[in-house]
Amino acid sequence: MPNELDPTTTDELRTPALVVESSIFEANCAAMDAVLPGNKLRPHVKAFKSTAMARRLADGGHTGFCAATPLEIEGMARAGLGNDLLLANESLDVARLGALADAANITIAVDSDTTLDAAIAGGIRSVLIDVEIGLPRCGCSVDDAPRLADKARRAGLDVRGVMGYEGHLMMVHDRSERVDKVGAATSILLEAASRVGGEIVSGGGTGTFDSNTWCTEIQAGSYSLMDTQYLELDLPFECALSVLATVISVSPKGWIVVDCGLKSLGMDHGKPSWAGGKVFFCSDEHTTLSPTELTDWKVGDRTRLLPAHVDPTVAKHKQMWVVNGDTITDKWDIDLRFW
Repeated sequence: MPNELDPTTTDELRTPALVVESSIFEANCAAMDAVLPGNKLRPHVKAFKSTAMARRLADGGHTGFCAATPLEIEGMARAGLGNDLLLANESLDVARLGALADAANITIAVDSDTTLDAAIAGGIRSVLIDVEIGLPRCGCSVDDAPRLADKARRAGLDVRGVMGYEGHLMMVHDRSERVDKVGAATSILLEAASRVGGEIVSGGGTGTFDSNTWCTEIQAGSYSLMDTQYLELDLPFECALSVLATVISVSPKGWIVVDCGLKSLGMDHGKPSWAGGKVFFCSDEHTTLSPTELTDWKVGDRTRLLPAHVDPTVAKHKQMWVVNGDTITDKWDIDLRFW
C-alpha cells in the first residue's frame, strides 16, 4: 500500500511513470481464472517483476510461479512466495538457488549435461527436462530427454516432468491454425513426457493460454497487464498497464512531445499506441505524437501511452502505481529486476 508520503493522484506523479488501471487488471485476472484456476496456471513473474503483484495472484489461488532469472527466484523466496518456484530457463548460476533449498521449493529447467551438472553441484533438488518443440531457443531433443532424466535421478534429483515453450506460435492470429500448430508442437512434448515420467507437463504462454489444452500447467504472465501486441489476438484481456507522460512541448506545425521515450518503453515489438492520435516516433527521453486535435493539448497536460511489449517496459521502472482513474490506490515495487 502507498504510505502517507506517496502521491495520491496521478497529477502528483513524476513522469514517466507506470500506471495500472485496477479495474482492467482485475478483469484480466478474472478472465484467466475462468479458464485456468489454481495450479493450472503458473504465472510468469518475468512479465511484471513484482513480488507485491505476485502476492495478489497467489491470493487468487495461483501459488506456483515461474521465473526467467535466478534473481527473480531469490526475490520470490525472500518474499515468502516460495511454495513452488520454477526457473523456466537454463542457467549455470544456480548454486545461489541451491542455497535456498531449505527455505523454498525450487525447480529448474535443464536441457544438457552441463546445465544438469550445474544443478547437481549447486544443490538443486528438483528439475524439469526442457524439450525443444519448435522454437529455436533452449531445449533438448525428445530422444535425449530420458537420458538426462535418468542421469538426474541417479544423482538423487527429483525429475518432476518436462517443459517446452511454443513461443514461435504465440502470435498466430487465426485461432484454428493456432490450435492445430500448438497441438503439433505439444505432441512432441507429450512424447517426451511419456518417456521421462513425472507429473508436470509445463508450457504455453498468454498467446496460447486457452489453445494449449495439453499441458498440465500454463506459464502465462503478460495477460495480467497486457500490451498492444497481444491485443492483436482474440484474447479476453485488455491493456491495464500504461506509461503516464507529461506534454513538454507543443508545435504549431501539428505535433506534441511527451517526456517518455526509449528509456521508459520496451520497443522491440514496435512503437507504443496512443488514444489521442498517432505516435510519430520515439527518441531517448521523448515521444513525438500527432494528435487528432492539436488545440486539445497544452504543455503540462498528462497522457498515457500503451506499450507494445510489457516485459521490457516494466523492467525499465522502479514501481507501478495502481490507479482507479486518476486516484492512486496502491504501489507495487518492481523489485525483481536484473539477474
